[in-house]
Amino acid sequence: MASARAALDRLCDPAYEVSAHYLVGLDGRLWQLVDEDRRAWHAGQGSWQGRADVNSRSIGIELDNNGRQPFPEPQMQVLEALVAGIRARWDIPPDGVIGHSDMAPGRKSDPGPRFDWARLDRAGLSRPPRAVSPDPAASFRDLAVSAGYPATAGDDDLLRAVRLRLRPWATGPLDPADARALAPAASFSF
Repeated sequence: MASARAALDRLCDPAYEVSAHYLVGLDGRLWQLVDEDRRAWHAGQGSWQGRADVNSRSIGIELDNNGRQPFPEPQMQVLEALVAGIRARWDIPPDGVIGHSDMAPGRKSDPGPRFDWARLDRAGLSRPPRAVSPDPAASFRDLAVSAGYPATAGDDDLLRAVRLRLRPWATGPLDPADARALAPAASFSF
């Protein structure tokens, strides 16, 4: 959306059948749109860690940002406080904090390559997706699915989603560094 106001209008219009629990503006303004104990329609079809119906098992946060610009400090500060509170209230582990691009590769690309996942990781608010038991013979797809990404995603979409989260600056074909991002302690060759 072009602005927080436009996003707010869309998220509150029943005709669009989309909603979120929270919207955080570029300036750090916070709107709660749906009570946390109610289902919002923010994620759509997708899965994480083998569980579908993400809408029924998550708290949706929308950020006023096109994903191509830096996320401003006021917005990040509010997001960090919001995520910390939600995690505490609902006992959500750090690896349960994901982006739409993680649970719906190919269909969703937000929060985008400029989102500072490393900042949330350093604060202990999220954890990078990691393969459960890295096997040097495992394919990139096996590693990604083991880390939580949907098995139904196409290869290109899966690579793009992993890179959005772990290597947003990477381009080109699959590289051993992509596998290392999912299983940093293992060594791989392709």
